[in-house]
Amino acid sequence: MGLNLDEQKAVDRFRKTVVEPSMSKLVIVDFWAEWCGPCKALAPVLEKVCGEYADKGVVLAKINVDEEQFIAAQFQVRSIPTVYAMFQGQPVADLTNARSESQLKQMLDQLLGQLPIEAGAEGGNGQGAPDVGQFVAMAEDVLAEGDAERAAGIFAQVAEMAPDNAPAQAGLIRALVAAGKVDEAQQVATALDPNMAEDPAVKTAMSALELAGTQVDESELAKLRDAATADPSDMDAQLAYAEAAYAAHDRDTAADTLLAMIATDREWNGGAARAKLLQIFEAVGLEDPWVVATRRRLSKILFG
Repeated sequence: MGLNLDEQKAVDRFRKTVVEPSMSKLVIVDFWAEWCGPCKALAPVLEKVCGEYADKGVVLAKINVDEEQFIAAQFQVRSIPTVYAMFQGQPVADLTNARSESQLKQMLDQLLGQLPIEAGAEGGNGQGAPDVGQFVAMAEDVLAEGDAERAAGIFAQVAEMAPDNAPAQAGLIRALVAAGKVDEAQQVATALDPNMAEDPAVKTAMSALELAGTQVDESELAKLRDAATADPSDMDAQLAYAEAAYAAHDRDTAADTLLAMIATDREWNGGAARAKLLQIFEAVGLEDPWVVATRRRLSKILFG
């Protein structure tokens, strides 16, 4: 094909995420970039509409033009956002000018009326299952980027489409917690199917929710900080401050405080400081780089 290794990898990624799904689905390809304001304005519209049309066979694929320059060049993308609809490996419509929900829905309705799109999912997972997984992954990416409000909106749509999808429900709880909407997160958790309780994703979300329950206002946080600073040997004060610091989204301070407690007396209160730190690790995610780095610090204290 005359392609170098990086170009071949780009083609393979595009084939997997766009071409192969387009053999039976209508794939909406969104060319975007982190620095593009109009892209960020359009993204929620695309995500919402494509989510609503998932059971009709519509799939959203996002192509970061900075990371996939070769693919963007093949499509002659000269400005972003650029949005194409693809079916059976070929562009069938330019949707770039559809900037509102009504415009996008009108164009999708026209395409779906003309093309032999397979609605829903094959197999026994229920309608739209592959698309649900895609939107869960998308919401996780948005949450990782720090936009908890938007992530919660995507998770909520997925949870509405697939109430029995544990990762979507768990993601919604974590996103609401990250957005400071602890009461709403608790409502979602209370309404969960009891059968989801043992799901790893749900357990992680429940840890995050429990930790968020120790949130206090700024004046109370200051009092807890002063108490912990005044007497480093007061383990109860240290633990209370660590919990409040984490609930206030200061995980570095929480970890530093708990690690210092473990270094001082790892067996205090039945190993409560270590248990709290492990709970934080679970809430953040064991594969998170911050958790990996903090686990190394914990290992050095425990094993020298």
